[in-house]
Amino acid sequence: MCQRHHARALHHDLRLEIDGVLVSWAVPKGPSPDPSVRRLAIRTDDHDMAHATYEGAYVRDGGAPGSVIVWDTGTYEHRTRRDGTPVPAPVALADGHLVVDLDGRRLTGPYALTRTGVVAGKEQWILVKMRGRGVEVEADPAAEMLTSVLSGLTNADLERQAQAR
Repeated sequence: MCQRHHARALHHDLRLEIDGVLVSWAVPKGPSPDPSVRRLAIRTDDHDMAHATYEGAYVRDGGAPGSVIVWDTGTYEHRTRRDGTPVPAPVALADGHLVVDLDGRRLTGPYALTRTGVVAGKEQWILVKMRGRGVEVEADPAAEMLTSVLSGLTNADLERQAQAR
């Protein structure tokens, strides 16, 4: 559901399975459980399902280390509605507005993703926590929780291990 990715810049990758692929957004500041906080989410390429549990370190362009950990895992229910009628997830994605109810180890409750435009060829979206289950005002788990929910390792741990090889 969400990976912490140390690439050129540290960010979180929100990934939702839609039609058998992981539809993905890079969230530079990570998701927030506070409804007053809006986070930029940049649509990225879809990934295959095997990517959902991928963790590892690699060498970036220029020789700097990079890494990915599974920051959160779980399931979600698609909840987008228009005039009270459910909208299928692929249609909601194409229309630029998705509502999901997350049931993760770190992120829970309803979130909305809304497309705001395109900058430099990349779709810009806003990710916001909706009122309901999982609200934590003034909390910032993306900045406070640095370990993988699968391995317990941090990005820095993976990078150190890769450099020691």
